[in-house]
Amino acid sequence: MHSTGRRLVGGACLLAVIAAAAIMVSAAPAAAPTGGTIALFATIGNSSTGKIVVAGAIGDWGTAVSIDKNGKPDENGNYVKVALRKGSFEIDSTALNKATASPRPQVASDKTCSISTSGSARVTLFNGTGLYKGITGTLKMTLSFAGVGRRYPSGPNKGQCLHSDTEPPLAMLGSVTGHGTVQFTP
Repeated sequence: MHSTGRRLVGGACLLAVIAAAAIMVSAAPAAAPTGGTIALFATIGNSSTGKIVVAGAIGDWGTAVSIDKNGKPDENGNYVKVALRKGSFEIDSTALNKATASPRPQVASDKTCSISTSGSARVTLFNGTGLYKGITGTLKMTLSFAGVGRRYPSGPNKGQCLHSDTEPPLAMLGSVTGHGTVQFTP
């Protein structure tokens, strides 16, 4: 066999071994977390649902939904349902919501109708399912966001910034970060 043919066969064998290893690794059950430090990163926007990634003692990703105390989706809820690939848990964000209820803007401009602000508080994790069953812990969470608001289209205030709870901003983007320690009890 020529050297080119041997390289092709050798390359095909190597790919087959890598593919088999990848299948075995992905088929292996996930080890139960033992607890430790985590870092949480989530996005928020104009809805009650955002993307979330958790690193450290938990390495997983999924969605975070703002809910009320009964578990129903609520954009103004004081709880968050975190649904990850290997399980779920809830966050009591009452303290964070209180800390960010009347934010003081760090950047604000009436010329551009834009604002940026943030706030921090401690939150607790509970009600785990799947791999996160028995989760407890506390994280220091920071909510940061920026937005660009609307302007009055007509009338005596035409062109001025329209600050209203009933008119959504033209654009808003936010992030939530958290760092702390979690434990898992059987």
